Amino acid sequence: MITRTKYNPKEVESKWQTQWEADQLYHASDDSPKPKFYHLVMFPYPSGDLHMGHWYNYSPFDAYGRFKRMQGYNVMQPIGFDAFGLPAENAAIKRGIQARTWTLANIENMRKQLRAMGAQWDWQREVVTCLPDYYKWTQWLFLQFYKHGLAYRTKAPANWCPGCNTTLANEQVLADGTCERCGSIVERREIDQWLLKISAYAEQLLDFPDVEWPEKTITMQRNWIGRSEGAEIRFYTELNGQREEIPVFTTRPDTIYGVTFFVLAPEHPWVEKLTTPERQEEVTAYVEQARRMTEIERMSADKEKSGVFTGGYVTNPVNGEKVPVWIADYVLMGYGAGAIMGVPAHDQRDFEFARKFGLPIVEVIRGEGEESSDPATWTEAKAALGAMVNSGSFDGTPGDEGIAKVTRFIEEQGIGKYMVTYRLRDWLISRQRYWGAPIPIVYCPEHGTVPVPEDQLPVWLPENVQFKSTGESPLRYEADFLNTTCPVCGGPATREADTMDTFICSSWYYLRYADPHNSEQAWSPERLKQWLPVDQYVGGVEHAILHLLYSRFFVKALRDMGHLDFDEPFKRLFHQGMVLGSDGQKMSKSRGNVEAPDKYVEKYGADTVRCYMMFIGPFDAGGSFKAENLEGIWRFLNRVWSLMNDAWVENPGQEETDETKGIERLRNKTIKRVTEDLSNFRFNTALAALMEYNNVLIKQQNELVARTATYQRALETLMQLLAPLAPHIAEELWHLTGHTASIHTSEWPGYDEALTKDETFTLVVQVNGKVRERIETATDISESEIRKMVLTNPRVLSFIGDATVQKVIYVPGRLANVVVRNK
Repeated sequence: MITRTKYNPKEVESKWQTQWEADQLYHASDDSPKPKFYHLVMFPYPSGDLHMGHWYNYSPFDAYGRFKRMQGYNVMQPIGFDAFGLPAENAAIKRGIQARTWTLANIENMRKQLRAMGAQWDWQREVVTCLPDYYKWTQWLFLQFYKHGLAYRTKAPANWCPGCNTTLANEQVLADGTCERCGSIVERREIDQWLLKISAYAEQLLDFPDVEWPEKTITMQRNWIGRSEGAEIRFYTELNGQREEIPVFTTRPDTIYGVTFFVLAPEHPWVEKLTTPERQEEVTAYVEQARRMTEIERMSADKEKSGVFTGGYVTNPVNGEKVPVWIADYVLMGYGAGAIMGVPAHDQRDFEFARKFGLPIVEVIRGEGEESSDPATWTEAKAALGAMVNSGSFDGTPGDEGIAKVTRFIEEQGIGKYMVTYRLRDWLISRQRYWGAPIPIVYCPEHGTVPVPEDQLPVWLPENVQFKSTGESPLRYEADFLNTTCPVCGGPATREADTMDTFICSSWYYLRYADPHNSEQAWSPERLKQWLPVDQYVGGVEHAILHLLYSRFFVKALRDMGHLDFDEPFKRLFHQGMVLGSDGQKMSKSRGNVEAPDKYVEKYGADTVRCYMMFIGPFDAGGSFKAENLEGIWRFLNRVWSLMNDAWVENPGQEETDETKGIERLRNKTIKRVTEDLSNFRFNTALAALMEYNNVLIKQQNELVARTATYQRALETLMQLLAPLAPHIAEELWHLTGHTASIHTSEWPGYDEALTKDETFTLVVQVNGKVRERIETATDISESEIRKMVLTNPRVLSFIGDATVQKVIYVPGRLANVVVRNK
């Protein structure tokens, strides 16, 4: 028995956090002979305070990492801060301070909170994306993309947020057309901007080789990439005596004979060429109206169809018919070729457009068993499934042959070709804001666009800037930053004043963790080969399209440049659920249900808060935070503490008895349950198993069996199984019971599969499907023995009576059904 003390989490946790840091217990050695396990959680934005969402994410994540460490892995579990971006800049403007000052102060506060959590963070590998030793290599990566033709500048329509005064990627515009950051209505503007050619990797990004990802996330990415097979058909017109072609992509070339109109995106360069003088005023007004709308608004299914006739016509190259050319805002330049062929009989959107503007509707596909009917009587488009009709020589072609047959025809005639297109468009990375990594490009009057030489990196971001009331980037007015010399000729030049999208920073941070202090390279090949790819990644599903897709693109592009030798950044991905307020709603300041963890850590300790966040529900489902329920976990940990204080014996001398067999069997069962639960992120059920185990041991602590080596081994196992979940109390008890090394370096307990099975089970006996008896019997009993035992049981025989036994159906380990027939 150890000296009884009261559980004081504040004292215990402070003590061990200090000791773990001094011992560098959680620093992942680059020279360890153990197998590596790169364990990563999406790094936080330094908003200033950790909230319960962070604890819900990090507590189970850390428990899993500790579990893997005890299983014998060299676990690398780094942490850092995604520190650039609009929130810091807006907060700095609001408070009248510099963004760097605000950000670094928040980081310092969050470091303290992260340490108080007791997680096994490898602080020696910390990265902060807003510091020059990090963004130098962000800039270097940009130059690699530029060198290989994957970064380019162009003037094109962009999503412009007037509230944030910057461009947004398509993924950052919400479904209602507002900015995901500030809620302003997003506009469309044409400006010079930098993009990364992610579209070049569209096909590769559709495949997910050798990864264990949620199917939902894979589907989301594939849908966003949006691969479509079809044909490009070249419609044409006569301009100034010459034939000019306008390509259009369609997934249904078999409907080519049903084209009755042609629609261009308002931004299409052919609009100006095809618009007749009498239609010019109306077309110009419509184009200007469309430019003020976001793509989300234009594509909305609820939006009433609108459009304007240009006065021009194009010719269908298959049947030679002239069709009118319209412009409509539901057609976008970024999809296909910015043009569509209108087939109103078999596309609902085209049908509605044709009805509104009185355009012809021609049936060209007819389903099996359908009768010919006048499209003028239709109330909606017909599904484009069936045989081709009204299609010249293709009439009667079955639906499963039409697409291929028409595609071959247009290729043979030289009027089109088979084509694959993608919804995915290139990644707009320019931001007209200050707080971001400067784009390392110089503009020279003589040499044009010139990349900054690698040996001149980083391009330093000025630390003290003056913000304009208009919200414009102060970099445009910082003469010391803006004015420079051309790297080629040495003459006067100007720097690019845009900064990079912060998703650039987070698209490669997991690479830097492997070699965070390298001042000569972004990483050494040796360190990357040792640690990458990430073995387990944990983060929210809301990043499926942005961060996760961009990170995959980075890895594939850098692989092709020769910088990496693997294909995917994250082998295994897990999405945590969402912690809700006590009202069952998403935590938000507007609802007044946000809970900060600090006061609960102060009252109950980090281990209680950690375990509670794991206990509220399945990790991938989430649950509601209810402060009063912390008491249940607090009592559980106190019961563990009291048990160890009361029942631990250093030299147990009691002889083993039959009772110890039950304890050993329970120990093995519990090890198996907790091991399987932790392996599958079932932290709530792992805790439930430990609670049951602890209760049984408490009931036996005053009996003679508690003085046996078997019982003491069961107590030791309790501490080890609890260690990943409640690391501080487990460490303290481990040392109080005479151990000298950390419990977190001890070996995870193994179990004997045979001892996880019960020695007996209750056999349910039925007669003709009705339960008539229950018999306790050995688990290793044979089927023949079961039959004999059942058919000699007096109670069973009383229900059989003089009936004839036809057969005995045995379900191993569960029941036996005696099937009888009356004479």
